[in-house]
Amino acid sequence: MENVYLTIVLAPLAGALLAGLFGKVIGRSGAHWVTILGVATSFVLSVVVFKYMVIDGNEPFNGPVYTWMVSDGIHMQVGFLVDRLTTLMLLVVTFVSLMVHIYTIGYMSDDPGYQRFFSYIALFTFSMLMLVMSNNFLQLFFGWEAVGLVSYLLIGFWYKRPSAIYANLKAFLV
Repeated sequence: MENVYLTIVLAPLAGALLAGLFGKVIGRSGAHWVTILGVATSFVLSVVVFKYMVIDGNEPFNGPVYTWMVSDGIHMQVGFLVDRLTTLMLLVVTFVSLMVHIYTIGYMSDDPGYQRFFSYIALFTFSMLMLVMSNNFLQLFFGWEAVGLVSYLLIGFWYKRPSAIYANLKAFLV
């Protein structure tokens, strides 16, 4: 199941990176399809995890999935805590994000920053999933800060508008 947990988190990140880095190459349609595919994959796997954890009654998972630094015997690890509450939050976050992604296709259809917006909202989904699934305070902090950073980017998305710049600055300061 560890691979499923990793895929839930990394699928939106992969979509965000592809849409952000290759948005001009894959075009508008490619940007929304790659991000929607990533979030939809996360949603489907979240349903699988919900069934596994809540309906089938399996034990919660709490463990490291990657060690990113060892210093003087201290292990800094990326880990996940997946229990009943986490599985419910996974369903909520991925479902709402999937609906936002689908709605955005029509809402942003004429916007010149179409690919960038899809990259941002997929990155927001990744950040929220990292926050929800974290099993240590350092990872929780990074997830929280990533959610804040991407929120800042989304608030200031239309950076040529003075009202967006003001709201962006206000969100940053508060």
